[in-house]
Amino acid sequence: MQSIPVDTTRLGVLRCAIAPEAKLSNPETQEVKKDRDGNPVYTVAVTVRQDRRRISVIEIAVTGEPKGIEEGQIVKVTGLTAFVWSMGERHGVSFRADAITPVPGMTAPTKGGAA
Repeated sequence: MQSIPVDTTRLGVLRCAIAPEAKLSNPETQEVKKDRDGNPVYTVAVTVRQDRRRISVIEIAVTGEPKGIEEGQIVKVTGLTAFVWSMGERHGVSFRADAITPVPGMTAPTKGGAA
C-alpha cells in the first residue's frame, strides 16, 4: 500500500466533526484496534473546506487518544498521510496522522447557540 503525504496547509480550515473514538478491530467483541507497538488507535472525523467549496468529511486514524478535541473545534493535523486501498471490488482512501491537536484560542461553539 503506497502512502501519500498530504499538505494540510492547502486543506483550509480543519474542524472536528466527530470527537475521537476508539477504532474497533472487531465490532462484535468491541476489541480496540492496536498499532504495531500495541498502542490503541483512535479515529477523528474532520471537516475539510477549501476556498468556499463543499465541505468534505474525512476520518483520520491516529495512535493514542487525542486530548482536548471537541466537536466543532478547529484542529491541527500533523503528519497526515493518505493510503489508497482495494479489497476485491471495494476501494477507497484511508487517512492517518501523527497527531491531531486543538488549535489554541479556537474553542468549539457552545451547544444550543447563543442565548
